[in-house]
Parts: sequence; C-alpha cells; structure tokens
Amino acid sequence: MRSVLGRRLAAAAGGAAITAMVVFTASCAKEEEKAPETTTTTTTTTTTAPSPAAPVEPSEKAPRLEPGAPNPFSPTVLAPPAPPASPGRHR
Repeated sequence: MRSVLGRRLAAAAGGAAITAMVVFTASCAKEEEKAPETTTTTTTTTTTAPSPAAPVEPSEKAPRLEPGAPNPFSPTVLAPPAPPASPGRHR
C-alpha cells in the first residue's frame, strides 16, 4: 500500500515539473514589443579621384565535381600504415 502512494506522489511531482517547464518555456517565448524606430540622417560629401577597378579573373583553379570522376580533394600523398601491435600486455 505504501509503494502505491509513493508512486502516485512521484507521478504527481513529475507531472507538476513537466507542467512548470512548459509554462516557463511558453512565458520566455513571447515576443516583446519593438521599440519605436528612429532614423538619423547624416550627409557627408567627399571628393576622390576614381581608381581603376581590378580586373576580374575567372576561378578556373577551382576543381570541378563531376559524377564518377575522382575526388579532386583527395590527398596526393599517402601516409604509411601504422605498424602492427606487438604481442603481449597493453595498457
């Protein structure tokens, strides 16, 4: 009889905890009122000589990814395999 009462109390406490978490999450998720937006206008005048724009170069160096082609991002140098473990005790 005592274990039934303990289970009911545990279930009630768990339900209350879940309800509290849901209420807390919902209260934190409300959108706050936005502050009125203010705009500030500043005018600045500068005079500079126009500089020639740098020529645009195509990105031909970038590797192309094509289905069935080898992966261009694979390393070209392969490391030697690890040596086999020696027999005996190991940590």
